[in-house]
Amino acid sequence: MLARVIFCTTVSLAILVVLLLAFLSPTPHRKSSKTHTRPPWLALSLYIQQPHTVSSTSQPVARSDAEAFIFHRTLTEGPENTSRVVGKAQSFIVPVEEFAHSAFNIIYLTFDTSEYSGSLSVEAKHVAHKDREQLTVVGGTGSFAFARGLAVFAQTDRQPSAVDASYRVKLQLRFPNRSETIPG
Repeated sequence: MLARVIFCTTVSLAILVVLLLAFLSPTPHRKSSKTHTRPPWLALSLYIQQPHTVSSTSQPVARSDAEAFIFHRTLTEGPENTSRVVGKAQSFIVPVEEFAHSAFNIIYLTFDTSEYSGSLSVEAKHVAHKDREQLTVVGGTGSFAFARGLAVFAQTDRQPSAVDASYRVKLQLRFPNRSETIPG
């Protein structure tokens, strides 16, 4: 009998807590037109470069018969090596035809600045190994939460191998309009 009383009391308290949270939670307020809100789109232009490392005797080599392409690069504001680092670019891409449409072929752009903190996921399913690639932004976190859009990668210098190349990334991002409520 005591177990039933404890069970009923617990269920009743849980229902009471849910109802109180629903009624006493603050409601979102509409911001006035005078306050600055983030626009529903954002355009960024950045550069992907080799990370600055202390002299190394071994250089990475890209093989034409490679089964996976793994990279870790820095994301900078400008094309110079001395430009301000704003984040990093990392990826694991399997260029084999059977894995061309794999969910693993994602380029992650991570930002850590006072303006932006978060990451973007760029889908690399249709990489044709050209000097200019237009890829799809499929999501993000932090400042880039729920972002969608385009990422245009263009090689900035003509290096003999793709391993040493630098790239300019032009991002055109869209964000959902958070001021509208979803009808339900």
